[in-house]
Amino acid sequence: MKFGDQFRFVRQNIKKNKMRIFMTVLASAMGTTFLIVLASVGFGLHSTVLKDVMEQDLINEISIYGFDDGEYRLINDQDINYFSSLANVRSVRPVNYLYQSPNLQINDFQTNAEVRSVDFAAEQKAGMKLSKGDYPKKPNEVIVGYHFAEDLYPVDIEYEDLFDENGEQLEKYTYDDELIGQTLTMAIEKMDPDNNIESEEFEVTIVGITEKPKADWQRNYTLYISGDLLSQIEKYTETLNGDPASTDENSDLTNERTYSEVYIHSDSLQHIQDLTTQLTDEHYYAHSVATEIKEINMLFNIAKAGLIFIGTIAVLIASIGIYNTMTMAVTERAPDIGIMKAIGANPKTIKQIFLLESSYIGLLGALIGTAVAYLISFVVNLGLPLILEAVFDDQIPEGFKFSIIPWSLIVIAVGICLVVTIISGARPAKKATQIDVLKAMRRDL
Repeated sequence: MKFGDQFRFVRQNIKKNKMRIFMTVLASAMGTTFLIVLASVGFGLHSTVLKDVMEQDLINEISIYGFDDGEYRLINDQDINYFSSLANVRSVRPVNYLYQSPNLQINDFQTNAEVRSVDFAAEQKAGMKLSKGDYPKKPNEVIVGYHFAEDLYPVDIEYEDLFDENGEQLEKYTYDDELIGQTLTMAIEKMDPDNNIESEEFEVTIVGITEKPKADWQRNYTLYISGDLLSQIEKYTETLNGDPASTDENSDLTNERTYSEVYIHSDSLQHIQDLTTQLTDEHYYAHSVATEIKEINMLFNIAKAGLIFIGTIAVLIASIGIYNTMTMAVTERAPDIGIMKAIGANPKTIKQIFLLESSYIGLLGALIGTAVAYLISFVVNLGLPLILEAVFDDQIPEGFKFSIIPWSLIVIAVGICLVVTIISGARPAKKATQIDVLKAMRRDL
């Protein structure tokens, strides 16, 4: 018997028991839907977390915090030269932080901000972009963060008086002038031998503003200064990184320059993990987003496998209905089977017919379940954020996906469903090949 004849025979038998087949297909579809929707939550959260990580950090960046081969030390110029000599390194940008938050004043507005000393040439090479202005060319030229102006407030107003009853800054107290070209005064403090605080003003010119951070919730109020200006501040405070209080650890300015952090940028994403591993093996404290992504992938892959396993249980439960349906089909069609045997049908052909029928039921249920799963996923992604925002009065991050159904998940779900249904129909199919011809012809099993 040809495959086409087998398929027509299966369809004829299915039409005779439409309600029973419908309920069996429905159970299979529900099991498949549950599997896909459950696992899609893992895929959705995985995608969202990866997107969030890649928005916060540069994907081809390695952070170096120090060196330890038995004794910890900060990164120095010798290390910087070594990093620059490594293959596949595009740029190396050292960073130091001013160990105080000086009062910063522009005309009649002031603020306190983090001050970061950077190599502007290295920053530009690494991909630092500006929304306005240009990169500094002189020691007394600086760049400010994108949101720097938002933090400025009038010098003659108390900070708590800046906001209305809803916590919003009053518009009349906001800084709305141009920042580029403005002179910014830094009030640097230090302690004299009698522990009295002294202060000296350093004037710098704002020549650039960084681009807006990728994530809406991120804020950048940082003031970026040159290494030469940091050296001037250190000369005044007589401490490393301008610490206002002199200690044994920061009072010696004769030692070589060290850096709080160093960022290495690779020329290609594929080299990041190898560079991170190499530097870690050489006793540097190195971290990259690629390592973080690898860990995230591992955790979410475990979670997705667990969700798929739980969803498979639902498909297994549905397989009980398929087993019962196929068992009843064998019983009801015993006379037909007897006739087929009497005219010389091969037992293998009879078995194929019943396996084909169980596979047909399983595939039909899988296709319907997949369509329903896509519909549920769309409704969940559309409606659940609105419900959560209404109930918890909190804004869901833009682009957040609770459920994502990739093609790989569909293949896995349909594959599991087909395997389970074939296994469910295997026993009844085998039973069909063992029916005695004479008993079948008498309609008595």
